[in-house]
Amino acid sequence: MKLDARSIAGFLKAPNPAARAVLLYGPDIGLVKERAELLMRTVVEDLSDPFRVADLSGDTIADDPARLADEAAAMAMTGGRRVVRVRDAGNDTTVAFQNFLEHPMGDALIVVEGGELDGRSALRKLFEKADNAAALPCYRDEGRDLTATIRDTLARNQVKIEEDALVWLANRLGGDRLMTRAEIDKLALYVGSGNTATLEEAQGLIGDSAEIGLDDLANACASGDVRRLEQVRAKLDGEGVAAVGQLRAVQRHFTRLHICAGQIAAGRDEKGAMMSLRPPVFWKEEAAFRAQLKRWPLPRLAQSLIRLLDAELRAKSSGQPAELIAARCFLDLTQPAGAR
Repeated sequence: MKLDARSIAGFLKAPNPAARAVLLYGPDIGLVKERAELLMRTVVEDLSDPFRVADLSGDTIADDPARLADEAAAMAMTGGRRVVRVRDAGNDTTVAFQNFLEHPMGDALIVVEGGELDGRSALRKLFEKADNAAALPCYRDEGRDLTATIRDTLARNQVKIEEDALVWLANRLGGDRLMTRAEIDKLALYVGSGNTATLEEAQGLIGDSAEIGLDDLANACASGDVRRLEQVRAKLDGEGVAAVGQLRAVQRHFTRLHICAGQIAAGRDEKGAMMSLRPPVFWKEEAAFRAQLKRWPLPRLAQSLIRLLDAELRAKSSGQPAELIAARCFLDLTQPAGAR
């Protein structure tokens, strides 16, 4: 069965009993892990219990498909239903899961953590079409979902937040649910229970995160700031941020510029176009965003998005160093149109 966004929250609290196996997939690995553990806790309270939780890798299942059925059929020495967790599952595990779903054994809940499985993925299709399985997408927090995550995390720590600080954080976090919660927990600890987080505190404490570095990278490219570009790239490379992740961050920013420029070309005013983005442009960054819109006519934005997508494909498949492909692409983006 295929779950949509509206049914996810309810399913996580009370999974459909017919679903013997649940696949969690998508680009937000932190959200995949968080939701996997929520599902597991509907069956087992202590996830470290070795008698009731089996932890396997996708490679193990692919190499030994019978292992899945064996673990699902096993009984806990201490009693109670078991959970079988399969991490890093890919399309090479499809046969093992297909065999299990056709002939399910035992009563264990199978929780499967996948990665970015597109619509052509055999594993994803299997879970979406099976009556006794479920596929649950985990996309990056954006807009109201991200704002709700920030508020919820702060509320758990009995901390409030100023609206400007909330908007600023929503513009920078969200790439990974676990990282978002970790950053907000850090802010809450600094602010202290019963207090209110300010914009200055948020900027001062979370200003060095990788996500903000990616935001700086995108702005340097869009503004043509070569010196800043090199500084940010050196920092991100030193922190181990993958070249593909850097390319995607710049793609997201240029997509926002492209959407905004398209609305302006259709007759919408600049302010309205910027505020229609999700999340909207942070008020303190409106001047820089306007300058970038003037620097990038709509046709050039379209060309640059194609250039970024091509660089990502080559970084994944050409065999050339991904870092060099990304660096060349970023440098090209900073050059005036006539210099290319």
